Amino acid sequence: MRWLDANSSRVKLIAAAVLLVGCVVTAGSEQQLPTLPTRPNPPASPGQAPNPNDDNDGDTMAHRAMVQQAQRRNSQRQQEIVNAADKLVTLTQQLKAEMEKGSKDQTSAANIKKAEEIEKLAKSVKEKMKGS
Repeated sequence: MRWLDANSSRVKLIAAAVLLVGCVVTAGSEQQLPTLPTRPNPPASPGQAPNPNDDNDGDTMAHRAMVQQAQRRNSQRQQEIVNAADKLVTLTQQLKAEMEKGSKDQTSAANIKKAEEIEKLAKSVKEKMKGS
């Protein structure tokens, strides 16, 4: 009985973590990457057309490519977090239903395994949210 009380509090804690993850993911999806400042182009001589082989054009393109790559990585990471949070919700609901269906004194190895899987998934979501 004591294990069940601890386990149901663990399930409540995990459910709260899932809700928190959902809120943070929603807030994080609205976040924009800051634009990095670019170097100003040097003034051209009067009457002279800008040089198409200018080094700044290469830097600007490289900068733009880096920003786009960072945005793609960020959106991919956010999508992974959303998918993992959805899986967390599903697993938590399944565990809750199984716990309610079974007797109060009985716990199964499957429920323990599912709780451990939920815990592991919650930790991975937390690490992804940190950006690690």
